[in-house]
Amino acid sequence: MNYPENLKYTSEHEWIRLEGDVAYVGITDYAQEQLGDIVFVDITTEGETLEQNEVFGTIEVVKTVSDLFLPVSGEILEQNDELADDPSLVNTDPYGKGWLVKIRPTNMADFDNLLDAAAYKALINE
Repeated sequence: MNYPENLKYTSEHEWIRLEGDVAYVGITDYAQEQLGDIVFVDITTEGETLEQNEVFGTIEVVKTVSDLFLPVSGEILEQNDELADDPSLVNTDPYGKGWLVKIRPTNMADFDNLLDAAAYKALINE
């Protein structure tokens, strides 16, 4: 299992990586492994500003659909268009090419509520 140190995590298994004033959001390696083969990613919130922990889309696997929760408040700037043609990128490269959305965070204090890699790993191994 992979827990990159440069990311922050949620207890709902999303990750966020801040790059300047833009952040990338995806699901963790653990989450994609638990879900299984991802067949569809549905994000309809592009252009919207959402609060921390609001649902910004869904991810579909063969037997279920799971909500995706925004780790911090922010504006959804862009979704990963590559996932329309190849949703399996979330399985094969969850922290790289499998990112879900780019956002512009609107409340930097939200990052204080997130888990670091060690805390997320401890959560998973409970």
